[in-house]
Amino acid sequence: MNLGFVLALTIVTGATGLVYEVAWQRTLASLLGSHAEATAAVLGLFLAGLSAGYALFGAVSRRLVAEYARRGEAPPLLRVYGFVEGAIGVLALLFPWAFAAVQRVSLALPVTNDAVGFALDVLLCGFLVLPSTLLMGGTVPLLTQALARSVADATRFHAFVYAFNTAGALIGALLAGFRLLPALGLRGSIFAAGIVNLVVGAVFIVWGALRAGRSVPVVSGPPEVVRARGIGALVAIALLVGFASMAIQAVWNRMGALALGSSPYTFTLVVALFVACIAIGSLVVSLPSRVPERWLPINLLLLLLGLAALHVSLDGAPFAAHALRLEFGNDGAAFYAYWSAVFGRLLLVAGPVVALSGATLPLLFHFAKQSHGDLGGVAGRLYAWSTLGSLLGALIGGHVLLIWLDLAGVHKGALLAVALAFALAVLRVWRRRSVAALALVATFAFVLALPGWDPRALSSGLFRVRERIPAPAYTSAAVIDAQFRDRSLLFYDDDPVASVAVQEIAVGGDRVRALFTNGKPDGATKGDYPTMALAGLLPTVFLPRVERAFVIGWGTGVTAGELAALSTTREVVAAEISSAVLAANPFFESANLGAGQSPKLRLIRSDAYRALLRSEGSFDVISSEPSNPWMAGVEMLFSREFLLAAKSRLAPGGIYVQWFHAYESDDATLALVLRTFRSVFPETAVWYTLGDDMLLMGFSEPPGPLPLPVLAERIARPDLAAGLARAGIDGPIELIAHELMPPGVLAALPLEGPLHTLLHPRLTYLAARAFFTGGRGRLPFSGAGAAGAAGAERSLARQLRASEGGTLSDATYATLVDEACGARADVCTAWLADWLRTRPGSPLLAGRLARWRTTAIGEPVPADELRELAALLGGRVPAGVIELVDVERRSDLLRRYHQHGIPVDEHALLALWSRCHPPPGSDACERGLRAAREWGEGVRGR
Repeated sequence: MNLGFVLALTIVTGATGLVYEVAWQRTLASLLGSHAEATAAVLGLFLAGLSAGYALFGAVSRRLVAEYARRGEAPPLLRVYGFVEGAIGVLALLFPWAFAAVQRVSLALPVTNDAVGFALDVLLCGFLVLPSTLLMGGTVPLLTQALARSVADATRFHAFVYAFNTAGALIGALLAGFRLLPALGLRGSIFAAGIVNLVVGAVFIVWGALRAGRSVPVVSGPPEVVRARGIGALVAIALLVGFASMAIQAVWNRMGALALGSSPYTFTLVVALFVACIAIGSLVVSLPSRVPERWLPINLLLLLLGLAALHVSLDGAPFAAHALRLEFGNDGAAFYAYWSAVFGRLLLVAGPVVALSGATLPLLFHFAKQSHGDLGGVAGRLYAWSTLGSLLGALIGGHVLLIWLDLAGVHKGALLAVALAFALAVLRVWRRRSVAALALVATFAFVLALPGWDPRALSSGLFRVRERIPAPAYTSAAVIDAQFRDRSLLFYDDDPVASVAVQEIAVGGDRVRALFTNGKPDGATKGDYPTMALAGLLPTVFLPRVERAFVIGWGTGVTAGELAALSTTREVVAAEISSAVLAANPFFESANLGAGQSPKLRLIRSDAYRALLRSEGSFDVISSEPSNPWMAGVEMLFSREFLLAAKSRLAPGGIYVQWFHAYESDDATLALVLRTFRSVFPETAVWYTLGDDMLLMGFSEPPGPLPLPVLAERIARPDLAAGLARAGIDGPIELIAHELMPPGVLAALPLEGPLHTLLHPRLTYLAARAFFTGGRGRLPFSGAGAAGAAGAERSLARQLRASEGGTLSDATYATLVDEACGARADVCTAWLADWLRTRPGSPLLAGRLARWRTTAIGEPVPADELRELAALLGGRVPAGVIELVDVERRSDLLRRYHQHGIPVDEHALLALWSRCHPPPGSDACERGLRAAREWGEGVRGR
């Protein structure tokens, strides 16, 4: 086995290490939650294990060398390393069962204090992660000692091992983020990595056994020489640079979310950038035959200057990402090309600086090595302290400092750590305290003088803008000024979880306040108000009374405020993950009815999953308002496990409501959400609020019929009537206009396919791709067969029609049309067409047709489609033979505008497909006719 093959294997093991890190973080989030403390805890455990492993195996390699030197034999370092890799593989294969056991223990612990419970869960996670990461720390010390043949070539071999192992980490990061996790899920990815470790371990064990007994001269040196050479300063530099690198990575991860969107692909590319460039920097150190000592301070000075140069322009990242995005269309085929271009730009702009960081550890090793026999010990010691620095950078720089500082402040803090490392390097090389002190003062002053970042740019959300913004010049400053011409920034804060802003925007003659999370608007006092209010109020229409409610996500506080304003409500528990969101609450107090001061409210600053699992008692209503599922961490709230946890906390007859955004989505993403939701709540109703905002309402028990008199009586109650009026709904007819799928419809749909689970988070990646295309998700057609029959039987609009003798009055149509056309274009078109079918000569209809050429949300009502749809609803189809393309177009109209409250003549579709003229050799007309008969069965079942 030659050196090239060994280094290739280190690439493989480096890849598995990153796969484990990503998969563990996602898996353990179901135990610890998805908040910043949980992420920091998992990363801290990972780095702590590596740090201890470096130190442990550094000592192991030193002792093996000393023991076998006395025998005149080569130490069995390769065999030891093989067993280490094999053990990692075994632990990976056992991980799912170990995690399940830990999860059972966690839930069984009688913990009343959330902080204590979280600490205990972190301790339990340590049992899962630390053994494997401890073993992973053996790679660099064992292989450095095993491959080096003399002190002279030790730096070269050490840099080789470090570079190739880190290059493997790059591959692992990209594989995990773009391929393995979407395809195999968390458990499958861990299994695959475990098998790889077992194979690599077996190879090293066999190779080590073949080399056993060979006599190799070993050079040893006394450990006291190491101390004499001043390794303490080098260890301190390793600690400081490790801290700075991880803190900067944490800041750049957040900046990536603000510039590119907070998708899992953003995190993957930032991690990949760091590991790729660290590998490059390490490899460069291995190339020259002689490495002068002054290279260390020069490298650190260049690193500091490079980071400072990036700092000055880093708040321009959102614009730079926007400009790059404009070069790509919305075609899904350009998805990988776009992310490749992003990675290329990152390498070009930030790569050289990160490479300087990667060169630091090999340089430190070069100056710290003393003898062949202690190479592993020196490598282990340096890497232990460097990894400890990374641990502190993740916990302090990536979390603690953000409690008091903004992102720019944390970034400058990391630069100060590099400046201190530079001063220590100057002291060690030139051994003059005055020079080192001057270097420290000068670099500190330089860093502290660096400017802050423009919060307008950071909260601009330019990653959602897919066309050029009118600006006098297309530069960052000009575009941001143009964007904020009609808005102002009232609040901005970077907390450990998110970057949160409150903007006041001129909309018509109103000033609307909107909450932005990582650049993404997540609630506004106008436009979003109906959605936020109905997320709390809609389930109360279906319940005799609501006493306890749980709100997932505070946002603007409107949902919690509306629930707290109900006279029957005793307690509203709200869980919010972001302290900055809570700090922004004063700007929304007038909109949320002063919810923050309500005596009924109990606010929990926690991850929703964790808060829900540890909540006491049951709730009549649980309302979830997650952001878009393409945002990293949000997908947990759509998982089957979370939905099961929510259902377990519902009182008998309780209702779970979830907001879903069909914009910036697609049909496949929406279907996955519906399948997963239905798997837990077979009895599900779907309502719309405004445009593509929908509410999925899951009933814990099959609901009985809701008679219209009961509905009218409930919404006439003063407290509920006032809340609905604030949402723009003044009566039962306006409310009925928002129904899309009555209970029972979703259960009857043939939605075959996989589910979204914590162990296989398909939604994360599917939604991120859908966000790239910028389309919208459409509900699956539910007018045929059992689904159509269930919808007709349980539709509130059908009840309304029956109560008026089978034909709606002009006044009822006008109310339905005004409500629908003020909120959703397809429903607006459907009700106008039904009105045109039944009362074509109505003067009220003529007025509405003139008024609603364009809906209130800016979408046109297609006049030609409307009239053709009215004819089809009435069973009128063109005479004679109809070409297939025209049959499909008319059939698509019936499907696209289908509403369960609007009857369809069952013969229309049959007549349409019966007259279909297919192209030669096509059976499309026969298949369409069969589908039309199925629809007819659903219509007759009504």
